[in-house]
Amino acid sequence: MSEGDLRDPLGLAQALLRCRSVTPEDGGAQAVLAAALERLGFTVHHLRFGRIDNLYARRGEAGPHFCFAGHTDVVPPGEGWRHDPFGGEIEDGILYGRGACDMKGGIAAFVAGAARAIEASTAPSSISLLITGDEEAEALDGTTRVLDWMRDHGEVPDFCLVGEPTNPARLGEVIKIGRRGSLNAAITVSGVQGHVAYPQRADNPVHRLLAILAVLTGRRLDEGNRWFEPSSLQVTSIDVGNPATNLIPDEARARLNIRFNDEHSGASLEAWIREAVAAHAPRSEVAVHHTGGSFLTDPGSHVATLARAIKASFGAEPRLDTGGGTSDARFITRLCPVAEFGLVGATMHMVDEQVPVAELRALAVAYQAVLESFGR
Repeated sequence: MSEGDLRDPLGLAQALLRCRSVTPEDGGAQAVLAAALERLGFTVHHLRFGRIDNLYARRGEAGPHFCFAGHTDVVPPGEGWRHDPFGGEIEDGILYGRGACDMKGGIAAFVAGAARAIEASTAPSSISLLITGDEEAEALDGTTRVLDWMRDHGEVPDFCLVGEPTNPARLGEVIKIGRRGSLNAAITVSGVQGHVAYPQRADNPVHRLLAILAVLTGRRLDEGNRWFEPSSLQVTSIDVGNPATNLIPDEARARLNIRFNDEHSGASLEAWIREAVAAHAPRSEVAVHHTGGSFLTDPGSHVATLARAIKASFGAEPRLDTGGGTSDARFITRLCPVAEFGLVGATMHMVDEQVPVAELRALAVAYQAVLESFGR
């Protein structure tokens, strides 16, 4: 293949990795991607919301309409890299860089797969890409805002594939067809400060907080079900900030996270938390942040088509799964059916994040097969 041939994902992957796109900075990443897509005949819309650069691109007008979603932003690289985290360097057939597997490599592989399908005239009538720069942070001005724009402009895909690194150890293992919801809660209990020798004159907020946490952690939320593992509540912080050994503090704080399946809603769990807090600490504050509800895509015809293409590419039936953290699929499910499939995620967010060049190219071939399956 010639230099700059978009059928090979390596060049585009390296160009994207060399952009310092740590959220909320774009670092030129979306301009690089837009130039590649325009070469393939896509119409590109640059959508900036707040401080975030987003991109929506589409080729074709008729159905079926297949959408690929992803993000060009990355987490900070940290220290200790053997290779420049923004160098796109290759050593012994391994491509290194922040975002190599999460998920600039996946974006490059999809573009290469699309280029191959377009050249072979086997692509769906319409292909689009929804690319955000706000997936790794608060996700306030990214995919949700682009989805609103898409809905307003009649851009509703028949199916969307999110290119997150879904595979634990090898390509072709796992398709994500759902995700658990996530809820963060911060509990602040107020008390009355006093000397530990005279507890009757004080009101110890630590004791009240411990009683609350005993209730919350003592309940098994559910047993899981066919598609979801059991919901999990984890206390992530308990803070008092008391430097003295003989002082009852006047305030105690805790934070927790609940990853919940489709047997709960964020609203029902919030109500339960508030009820437990009120029962043990009337003088308290509870702040709850819902980062997304649980969702499950019906494992019907679209998922079956995706699974057949992946099996044909890698030789084994992929497992349908809902585990792991959250992704922007939790927003996309409100617009259209969505699933996730991408690279092996073993090194995402790690020092020396990497992807074998051979796997990058294999994923591009698999994405070509996926597009051709949806184009029939």
